[in-house]
Amino acid sequence: MQADSSISFGDNVRVRVTKVTEERGLAGMCGQVCGETTPSLTGVDAIGTPKTDYAINVFFESQKKSFWFSAELLEFIDHAAGTEITLNGVPKKWVRTDSGSWTEQSTKPWWKFW
Repeated sequence: MQADSSISFGDNVRVRVTKVTEERGLAGMCGQVCGETTPSLTGVDAIGTPKTDYAINVFFESQKKSFWFSAELLEFIDHAAGTEITLNGVPKKWVRTDSGSWTEQSTKPWWKFW
């Protein structure tokens, strides 16, 4: 995560209204951060002109699609409290809190010992 950004994985964000975001039809849309990358290493094509070699992936439920953005084009909304992450085969889940931290919880019933 870049030091100049308060946006991180799982956060809800809004796309700033700029010429480039309006041209793409994404201005003002809200979505959830699903990833971060270094474009020079991964080759992703980010919308905007990043000030640093850093891009953020945002998923838009309304479009069932995600896009890579330069961080300057995104505004933080909230930490998406209640968002859950699970991994197949792992009897745990991670739940996002209001503060942006993740709490680990067991998904295995308390009465199963095997």
